[in-house]
Order: sequence, then C-alpha cells, then structure tokens
Amino acid sequence: MNGSSPGVEDGRDHAREQGSAVAWVESPLQMLCAVEAHHAGLLGARSRVIPRAKLRPLEVTRRELSRLALPPGLELTAPEADMPRLGRGTIGAVGDAFSGKVQFRWLTTLPGRIVIVDDGLATIRLLELLTGRMWTPLLRARGGAGRLRTALGTAAGIRLRAAARSGRLSIFTALPVPAELAQAVRDKGAELVTHDFTWLRSQPLRRPRPEERTIVLGTSLVRNGLIHRESYFTWLAGLGSAEPVAYFPHRREDPNDLARVGEQPGITVYDGGVPAEMTLRGLAAEQRVLSLPSTAVTSLRVLLSARGVAVDTVDVPDEWWTAEAAPSLRSHLSMFAHHDTGVTG
Repeated sequence: MNGSSPGVEDGRDHAREQGSAVAWVESPLQMLCAVEAHHAGLLGARSRVIPRAKLRPLEVTRRELSRLALPPGLELTAPEADMPRLGRGTIGAVGDAFSGKVQFRWLTTLPGRIVIVDDGLATIRLLELLTGRMWTPLLRARGGAGRLRTALGTAAGIRLRAAARSGRLSIFTALPVPAELAQAVRDKGAELVTHDFTWLRSQPLRRPRPEERTIVLGTSLVRNGLIHRESYFTWLAGLGSAEPVAYFPHRREDPNDLARVGEQPGITVYDGGVPAEMTLRGLAAEQRVLSLPSTAVTSLRVLLSARGVAVDTVDVPDEWWTAEAAPSLRSHLSMFAHHDTGVTG
C-alpha cells in the first residue's frame, strides 16, 4: 500500500473540481482517516470533520490532532449529536456505513459523493455486501435486526450501490483488501483507494514512547463475548511475569476487565482514547507490538516497518473461542494476522 496507489491522484482532481465536504465520524480512527482522506484529496478543498457528541475518545483524539499541523482547508469542528444534513453537491464522508444515523441521512439527503473512511473490520464486510445482490441490507455481522432496521439497511444498500454505479462512491482504507474482492468493488463502479497514513507519518512526535520493550494492544474480543475471559487473562499474566509490559487498551474494553489488567504484576496500563496509530508511531527498533487479530496490526505495520519495529499477531488458540465466534468472523480476523495479506491498491 502506498499514497500513490490508483485513486489517490483521482481524489486530488475531485478536490479541485468540487467545493466542500462534511465528514461525520464516530470513532477515533475514523477521525484520523478523515484527516488522511482530506490530505490525499478525496474530500473537498474545504472539509469539516464533525465528531459524534458525548464520546470521550473522540474528544481526546480531536485535541491531539489539533496539536499537529492539519492539512490546509480542514477544520475539526465541535461535536454534534446527529449527522448533519448535506447540501446538494456536498461530499459526505462517513466512517460507519452500518450506523443507523448515517443510513437515515443517506435516505434524506443527496450528497454529491459518498466517501467511506473507516479502517475497522466492518469495512471488509461492507465491501462484501456492496458487491452482493441489490436487496442485500447493510447490517452488521453480529446482532439481530428487527424489520424496521432491516428495511433501513436495505434502502441504504440500494442508495449506496446506486452511488457506486454513478461513480459517486469512494472507499478510502489502509486495510488489506483481497484482490478478488477489490476487483468486484471496482466492477460495481466504486473507487477503492488505499493509503499508508502519509499525513500522520509527516507529523512530529508529541508523546514520549513507552519504556517497556513489549507493547500489548488491548482487544474488544473479550467484551464482545468472542473469546473466554480467563484464557485471555492467563495469557496476559504469563507475559507480565516474563518482562515488563505496556498495555494500551482498546476503546471498547470493559472497565472492570481493564482494572483487572492493571492489577497484573509486570503490566502497566496506559491511558487510552487516542488511536494506537497516533500513540505508538514513535516506537524504537528494539521494541515490539503484540496483538490478538486486529485491523490495528495492519496499520501499525504500515507505520512502523520503516523504524524496524516488529508488529506480531498472536494467533487465537481454538479453545479460546466461544460459541459466539462464527467461522466467518474468525476468517475475517485471520486476514490481518500475517504480513502476506494479498494487499491490493
């Protein structure tokens, strides 16, 4: 993946030809990726990034980003409770295509173009659904959906596929997209643009790096009921007994679990909220990052490979998985476990 991959130059043309963009973000990584999309030219010459209100991690990330040299024409605005209405011709960037607020807004406004900027695992599911049948609803992989929610997801899917056919849909991601899926997305008319955090890599480091040699990324798999809690804590205890460990929480970890992590001998829990891509980009070659399967593995490899930092995925033993972890989910997670991921761009 690199910043000159197909689609980025086209994005700069879009920025010259069209006026303004509004990016509605609901997670720290979505906010960072919206900044990268503006820097790459996928948004308007002027872009407003609007975080969803009452989410502390977004407030922390907004503050950290504001301390850096933001790309010209980009504004980080005050949080809002709902995604704003988009004027005709405005570029609408969103991070979560499965959000009910986003889908409702797609049906009540007509943005000039739609740009998806999320780098979470849901992006891969979105691409798979996008290339499916016209009536396939845009719904999350886990959790039941009632008739009204399914109807909204179906209507949103129709609207998004129509945008793709008319050349008004772009997906901006640092994730490894399998070549076959990437081609199917482009065959639908969508623009698939890969990036390597070009803007972030150009910024000076503002935070001291952790002193521990081993850094562990927290996971949401425990809270989501996908792996057994005791198996995870037994593994962490083994790491902490061998050497000092720096633990960077996942933003969706259970506070009680996080308190328990902090009680483990040898493990220091660092303040979370800011994307790991921002916090850990200054690691030294003698340090290493360990993580259960996560999309953060891919982005950190992009950022840290030039510094000689090893970013390793810990394969989840079969006995760790709960009955809630469907084979399809395990397959999706395995895409981000190893360096050879069939990245396209």
